[in-house]
Amino acid sequence: MSFAVRDRRFDSGTHVMGIINITPDSFFAESRAAADEAAERAVRMVRDGAAIIDIGAQSTRPGAREVSSLEEMSLLLPALEKVRAATDAPISVDTFYPEVADAALAAGADMINDVSCLRFPGMAETVARYGASLCIMHDRRGSKVKDLMTDKLTGLSAAVRKALRAGVSAEKILLDGGIGFNLSREEDIFLAEHYDLLSAAGYPLLMGASRKSFLGGEPETRLTATLECTARAARMGVLFVRVHDVKENVLAIKTALAR
Repeated sequence: MSFAVRDRRFDSGTHVMGIINITPDSFFAESRAAADEAAERAVRMVRDGAAIIDIGAQSTRPGAREVSSLEEMSLLLPALEKVRAATDAPISVDTFYPEVADAALAAGADMINDVSCLRFPGMAETVARYGASLCIMHDRRGSKVKDLMTDKLTGLSAAVRKALRAGVSAEKILLDGGIGFNLSREEDIFLAEHYDLLSAAGYPLLMGASRKSFLGGEPETRLTATLECTARAARMGVLFVRVHDVKENVLAIKTALAR
């Protein structure tokens, strides 16, 4: 299964999406960057091997305050413009607001990373209008469905159908199972260990496990566990991992695939 973003196609292997958070509320302090720092950080990530840069201005950690679309835009757009001027790498914007997606794509973003599974009307249509790529993440928090994988596959498949009806190209869709967005730590662990089961949805996968709480300890102590998740994802054939530490995860992928 292949994935296309702008003029680039990813058919095999495991590639890195580097995280830049333009918010003071991100769970991992070292991932936070002011607008003026974002471009330098993006250039360094690309140099270290990131294939895509993912910029977000809304924390989705448990208990975080949800910011409005206007506040999100005020944080995001200045950073996005600086990053776009500094690198020709594909840029993803992490947002679930269609109006933020519209402004970001107009400002040079190539992809939208929607953690709400297309909950807000108009998101898929906005992405399609720009011919952009789309990552769809499943959020199980609050779900009444008993079985984890049934919930994931049903929810993601429904969102894909919505995206296709809106005109998003099938080759520009990437799916994220939503580690950290489940009913328990045990579900997160199971999902990470059986992530390849999500391939049954028929689209390439992105895993976002970097430094998340299910790994134990504090965010600053979770790099080794993150690298273990990345190596497992690479061996499973997961197409992308979304991470804070680009250089270390690139090396973990190379090591895992060399065995």
